Amino acid sequence: MGTARDPRALTWPDLVWSHFSRPRFGAFDERLAAAAAAGFAGIGLYLYEYERLRDEEGRSAADLVAAFDRHGLCLAELEALKGWWAVDGQAAADSAHAQSLAFEMAEVLGARYLQVIGPYDCSFDQAVTQFAGLCDRAAEHGLLVGIEWLPYTNIATAADAQRIVDAAGRPNGGYCADIWHHTRGANDLEMLRALDGERIFAVQMDDGPLAPTIDDYKADCLAYRMPPGEGEFDCVGFIRLMQSLGVTAPISLEVASTALWALPAAQTAHRAADGMRAVLAAAGAA
Repeated sequence: MGTARDPRALTWPDLVWSHFSRPRFGAFDERLAAAAAAGFAGIGLYLYEYERLRDEEGRSAADLVAAFDRHGLCLAELEALKGWWAVDGQAAADSAHAQSLAFEMAEVLGARYLQVIGPYDCSFDQAVTQFAGLCDRAAEHGLLVGIEWLPYTNIATAADAQRIVDAAGRPNGGYCADIWHHTRGANDLEMLRALDGERIFAVQMDDGPLAPTIDDYKADCLAYRMPPGEGEFDCVGFIRLMQSLGVTAPISLEVASTALWALPAAQTAHRAADGMRAVLAAAGAA
């Protein structure tokens, strides 16, 4: 309990509890208390949960800042921006609204990192231009921007994300490396080794069975993850690789699991944090 840390001061191996380790909406105070009790340095927050807290629960910026401060937590990451590639139409309007939420959150609560995801429904050149513009706007609010590659989109691999990031050439533009999408996707270590470790702005950890639980990739990754050490992924090897690349980002625990959502938040937070600490110790990274 106590004053929150500066989110921009978070570094490896500080632990962040990703928003989607719990249901998307509701129980915000329970989330904070559980994260603090498990020893997390910060949490992630879904853009539209912030909007709900503000508009439906009537929580002011001061209310939210005080809640973070009471638990000694910071807002580490903002999730997740879609449609950043669009220049007109509904996708552009929706993205502009989401960006306004993200930048407001960064200003009133402080934050270090904004996550973006595909697919992009435009030319590659337009995607690069729009990503660069997003990075420039985010920089005005002190935000890093990371592309999370997702195997069910046209930014399916680390190499796909690297093409955009390299072409955009923005210092605050980089990557989110999620062990789930590496292991269940290309599972290509050379793709990861080709990334600039200083541009891996988020490392998302979880675990799971090597074989999918259900055929729908997206539904599977949103419902059947496990805390690190409880599944079959090579969590220790992944952490050692991140270290070898010189990654300095904090480690985000994104354990999206409908089974865990049904349990008390404190129990799930402890399982995620304790499992991650055991992995770090085994990797010599604690």
